[in-house]
Amino acid sequence: MKFSKYLIAAAFTTVCAVSAFAQSVTVTDAWARATVQGQKATGAFMKITAKDNTKLVGVSSPMAGVAEIHEMKMEKDVMKMAALSNGLDLPAGKAIELKPGSYHVMLMDLKAPLAKDTTVPLTLTLQDAKGMKSTVELKLLVGMQPPAMPSHDHGMHNHSEHNHGDHKH
Repeated sequence: MKFSKYLIAAAFTTVCAVSAFAQSVTVTDAWARATVQGQKATGAFMKITAKDNTKLVGVSSPMAGVAEIHEMKMEKDVMKMAALSNGLDLPAGKAIELKPGSYHVMLMDLKAPLAKDTTVPLTLTLQDAKGMKSTVELKLLVGMQPPAMPSHDHGMHNHSEHNHGDHKH
């Protein structure tokens, strides 16, 4: 009889560890770009900070048939975008910014247009260093640019910059 009580206690501890792990990840400034009728894909952006070394291994949304973590980078003067098949590393204590022209979430095969000032649900799947997975449920504000923030010390001066990285004169 003592043995079964121990098993129940061990199972309960495991459940607590999973929820504590999910709470060790903070997501801020989350938003998705609004779409128009007929547009089947859009980007979602946010800042993710993990207390411990973690990896973002998956994303999903009931609004999208396909959701992937993508990276945009310059290769020989050409901007290339590709899915991160191995996920995105979130080093302990470092804010990783998913933003236009860099890492971002692609929502594809949209079931309906994403109207400005609505919200879109998004689930992040995270994996810790031991391989334990957990999810974080988000509601992203839909807009044309990031939500206005009271303080900004990250060198970003123009919130409505539309020429992402194209600085040719």
